[in-house]
Amino acid sequence: MSEKVSDFILARLREWDVERVFGYPGDGINGLQAAWERAGDQPRFTQARHEEMAAFEAVGYAKFSGRLGVCAATSGPGAIHLLNGLYDAKLDHVPVLALVGQTARSAMGGSYQQEVDLHTLFKDVCSDFLEMVTVPEQLPNVLDRAIRTAYARRAPTAVIIPADVQELDYSPPTHSFKMVPSSLDRSGWQAVPSDEALNRAAEVLNSGEKVAILVGQGAAGARQEVEQTAELLGAGVAKALLGKDVLSDQLPYVTGAIGLLGTRPSYELMRDCDTLLTIGSNFPYSQFLPDFGSARAVQIELDPHMAGLRYPYEVNLIGDARATLQRLLPLLRRKDKRGWQEGVIEGMKRWREVMERRAAVGAEPVNPEYVARALSPLLPEDTILTSDSGSVANWYARHIEMRGTMRGSLSGTLATMGPGVPYAIGAKFAHPGRPVVALVGDGAMQMNGMAELITAMKYHSEWEDPRLVVGVWNNQDLNQVTWEMRAMSGSPQFLPSQHIPDVSYAAFARQIGLGGIRVERPEDVTDAWREALAADRPTVVEVLTDPAVPPIPPHADWAQIEATAASIIKGDTDRKGMIRQGVKAKIQEFLPGGPKRSGDS
Repeated sequence: MSEKVSDFILARLREWDVERVFGYPGDGINGLQAAWERAGDQPRFTQARHEEMAAFEAVGYAKFSGRLGVCAATSGPGAIHLLNGLYDAKLDHVPVLALVGQTARSAMGGSYQQEVDLHTLFKDVCSDFLEMVTVPEQLPNVLDRAIRTAYARRAPTAVIIPADVQELDYSPPTHSFKMVPSSLDRSGWQAVPSDEALNRAAEVLNSGEKVAILVGQGAAGARQEVEQTAELLGAGVAKALLGKDVLSDQLPYVTGAIGLLGTRPSYELMRDCDTLLTIGSNFPYSQFLPDFGSARAVQIELDPHMAGLRYPYEVNLIGDARATLQRLLPLLRRKDKRGWQEGVIEGMKRWREVMERRAAVGAEPVNPEYVARALSPLLPEDTILTSDSGSVANWYARHIEMRGTMRGSLSGTLATMGPGVPYAIGAKFAHPGRPVVALVGDGAMQMNGMAELITAMKYHSEWEDPRLVVGVWNNQDLNQVTWEMRAMSGSPQFLPSQHIPDVSYAAFARQIGLGGIRVERPEDVTDAWREALAADRPTVVEVLTDPAVPPIPPHADWAQIEATAASIIKGDTDRKGMIRQGVKAKIQEFLPGGPKRSGDS
């Protein structure tokens, strides 16, 4: 039997060490589906419930494995469904390849069924590389270049294969005019800045007395070097949310997350420093960085295109974080005065006490902060965590402490709803021997998570470690938007848009053969987490939480306070609970003594 184009595509993916493709079938990729059957399902085709979920699973797989994530979809609606996940990959700089079907070449331009202009559709999201294969000789170059570009530029790429082309006999490019050969090798490389730039950066950092370090996901491979730099410079270290797993939160000078979801010590670190070193981060909210002109600043950034965007950096070091720090460290002088770092450490101790008290505040029925706070110490040190967008991201950012080899991520830049569960499934395929925990709000669970539990049910027997825990904060409110309306526009809660139906997520999980635990009292939270973390199958922990507990930012200013007050005056539907919980949470920052029990009011 002759080798078809579709056979060659799968063979080439295997040569690139692609082990799994997340997708959903359709007639636009029937040729590929037939090739998968002939290839004995190698690489493995992993069936999501929806093409958007397949893309999210590819993103989660790539984020937690460091390898290429691959997704596949049919023409027309299938291709359209991929977009949200591919934009998530683009904005968070993740290598993903999309294989997309298209109507037969003979029908193009004829307003044929499911015919969509895929070049126009994908030209922004896959701007680094997008190509349609029209003759077999374009392969392997197109496929190789798409994969190589996805890795090199940490971006999504797409290859469009019309249905009839998939069925053609494969013939390689010949040694002749207008033929483009290709090769497989992707040798490792490292970018490093010049000696002159390193010397200028060292001068800035050595001259500072109050050094702040901000790390993002680009510093993930430089944990030891970042710690050494912080120790030498007597610095405090804040983390962008995508860099939450770069350093252990048990290091005393690590101040946790920065920004609206961040900690007060991170806010004060940036406010009061005289020198800033940013490593592998393009944290977009410059209002949380030092006032322009108040601090001298150095950035380490791999991509020149992304350098110097957020702050008037004096030196932009273009290079890999680990390799750059290894060259920078010998040029740095140890700071003998430790008052600045000691102050950072004391501030972080106080913040932990505040957060413990806030989580212990009574609520109706359960304080959402307590749910995350109770989970954190129970997590195995090799846990992989995913968080969805929404108010749950606040509790992930502030109450989950990283330690050991724990990993964690969320949709950092696109901040889309719905990737929490599919990210976790992608992570589970990347690391089948590690426990995975997804933290999800009820809005995201209804949007995407419930259906994707079926995917977990379908495949969990393949995982060496069966633990995939999905924690659901059930408050029947699209809570983050509710609080944004209150705080930013002074609008009361608008029930027709914010209230969502009460669904028993735990019962649904049990119905499809997974574990399901429903918690309605604070005293049952810890036991529920323990049971789920010891389960022999994926398990949903559903907790009924109080929507009136506010995600108060650590630096809440008068404008936000006044806007919230305005929503009360206009008659917010939950204003009594909001006032009660807002006052009780905020006052914990000023109370002396130990925490209250979680059931106390």
